[in-house]
Amino acid sequence: MFAGMAAHSVLPLESIGSGAFGWVLAISAHAVGWPIPRGGSQKLANALASYFESLGGKIVTDSPVCSLDELKDARMVLCDLTPRQLLRIAGDKLPGHYRSKLEKYRYGPGVFKMDWALNGPIPWAAGECAQAATVHVGGTFEEIADSERAAWEGRTHDRPFVLLAQPSLFDSSRAPRGGHIAWAYCHVPNGSTENITERIESQVERFAPGFRYRILARHAMEPVELEEHNANLIGGDITGGTQDIWQLFLRPTRSLYRTPIKNLYLCSSSTPPGAGVHGMCGYHAALAALKDCETL
Repeated sequence: MFAGMAAHSVLPLESIGSGAFGWVLAISAHAVGWPIPRGGSQKLANALASYFESLGGKIVTDSPVCSLDELKDARMVLCDLTPRQLLRIAGDKLPGHYRSKLEKYRYGPGVFKMDWALNGPIPWAAGECAQAATVHVGGTFEEIADSERAAWEGRTHDRPFVLLAQPSLFDSSRAPRGGHIAWAYCHVPNGSTENITERIESQVERFAPGFRYRILARHAMEPVELEEHNANLIGGDITGGTQDIWQLFLRPTRSLYRTPIKNLYLCSSSTPPGAGVHGMCGYHAALAALKDCETL
């Protein structure tokens, strides 16, 4: 559902290090573009699950873990959780100094997410936008900067900076013949319950006159609803915690993937290199766990 959603920095543009995200993303986009999986992002998860099961792995779903005691028979545990969830299931077993660091871990703005079913492609005024799977929708530089700053200041912007994807332009399997889909999101205060559907659609309409007439159906999710859907999205934060210069490389603590509990590791986007559709958090956590096994 959220593949590619961390496609731009959530930091205010004036924050230290925010420009680095722009360089990395621009270089990546110019090199290979923004890829989209044919058939939807679920195809990626299905492929990974299929390969895991082919190796003898077993996937169990709909079985919430409320305490680390439920996994006491496991030789090794890698948690795809943010610090808040780790505290919930293992807080009583963590030493005070480590628990204190997790409690101080900071989360960033949330997002407001929109999905649309359309009766045709988005009628962008700029024809180049119809050639891109991902479009960043913003007005003047000042508007974009203030929109990104607003979420940190506890307010929603009248003209939000919107990240929009239109995958059905390049993957006809995403919609019925003749139809199209699109999804978008913008940053809002963490935990916001304000419905800003109208603001997002007005911003798209501003640069694609007639967009509203293309909408057959819509679905919106506020930050609190996103967290209900996925407990890792604290307050709607899709980046696993603030990714500023102080909480990017040493996240969530200096021990990174390792915890004070033997054979218990963190592998979520709350560990380096942070948010993004790359899988490197789990990769590096697995390498750390395997290295520890070799030294036993």
